[in-house]
Amino acid sequence: MPPVPDDLVRRLADTCARGDLDALEALLHATVVAHCDGGGQVLAAVQPVHGAAGVARLILALLAERPGTELTVESVNGRAGLALRQNGTAVAVMAVAAAATRIAAVWIVLNPAKLHRWHRPG
Repeated sequence: MPPVPDDLVRRLADTCARGDLDALEALLHATVVAHCDGGGQVLAAVQPVHGAAGVARLILALLAERPGTELTVESVNGRAGLALRQNGTAVAVMAVAAAATRIAAVWIVLNPAKLHRWHRPG
């Protein structure tokens, strides 16, 4: 898949920060698929989530409206993505792939064992 435009990821971060389900769904391709990795350590979808409505709800449940957290746009696997931190500790990192002007695939890492390198000093 082609690189994800940075402005698309910034709009994604903005819609998550506002908790705007409709705007988030509009950023997603109708056939978007989300994969989560909780590593059995944290609550995460075990099976892939399909479709814009379901993926939008999943993203908001995991990344939005979490008091005391900061959601930032960062390089994830060499492409624009999102990192969610609470007091400097990474709690989620999301990578995305795009098709045309919409997000077509989402990978959300929630597994604490895989997030150590994302921690920032408080």
